[in-house]
Amino acid sequence: MVDSVFSDLPSAAPDAAVTLDGVTKIYDSGVMAVGPLDLDVARGEFISLLGPSGCGKSTVLRLIAGLAAPTSGSIAVAQSAGVSRPDHRIGFVFQEPTLMPWTSVRENVGLPLKLAHRPAAEAQTKIDAALAQVGLSDFAERFPRELSGGMKMRVSLARALVTSPDILLMDEPFAALDEITRFRLNNDLLELWRSLRMTVIFVTHSVFESVYLSQRVLVMTARPGRLSAEIRVETEEPRGEAFRTSIAYADYCRRVSDALAPAYAGASAL
Repeated sequence: MVDSVFSDLPSAAPDAAVTLDGVTKIYDSGVMAVGPLDLDVARGEFISLLGPSGCGKSTVLRLIAGLAAPTSGSIAVAQSAGVSRPDHRIGFVFQEPTLMPWTSVRENVGLPLKLAHRPAAEAQTKIDAALAQVGLSDFAERFPRELSGGMKMRVSLARALVTSPDILLMDEPFAALDEITRFRLNNDLLELWRSLRMTVIFVTHSVFESVYLSQRVLVMTARPGRLSAEIRVETEEPRGEAFRTSIAYADYCRRVSDALAPAYAGASAL
């Protein structure tokens, strides 16, 4: 039974963006995918969820976004002035760009605004701003077939940003990209996060990516996914290539790998 799919966080937690309390998810097949899971994410925080395949990382994002309902427990999303529904202040970037091939970059980015029936003038302003944020202003009239993989993912990110969300959910968005493109997009994402001060919940299989991007890395167990470890990444900001090649970075990666090992051992036993 669902206690609460979405609710607004109480005033006693003014710094919280998302809170999951005792959340579980059991599919119709009887498979328990997640939980019980307790999670608190502060406003403006960047966290990564890390764990073996099938541990429920993507399911957690879908539950927060309201794309699926928890079997039990509650999910609370911080109230945003002038917004009546939590899902309206959440942006979601999926593993695949999922762009409409028959229309332009501009039309792809503007789709959420079109579905929300925003006035055309307002929509164009927001689309232009989102394209500028991801460095694609000069490609607004191109079609997806004319873009590289990294550029397609930038379009997907712009589409998530066009509604000015408070919370950005990202489900392994860079996993299929080559290493150089992935590093570049990691840097660009950090710049966006610093400038927009959004809350970011990022799912990845990469220890190195999680440490580079996050303020906290949260390690999940094998299915059913629960939180088994938390590693806070405390380093000077802004991060850049100096951090990526530092002794501190290597040490954090080792600590996260050590925390992750039992989860993979558990997954192999399933």
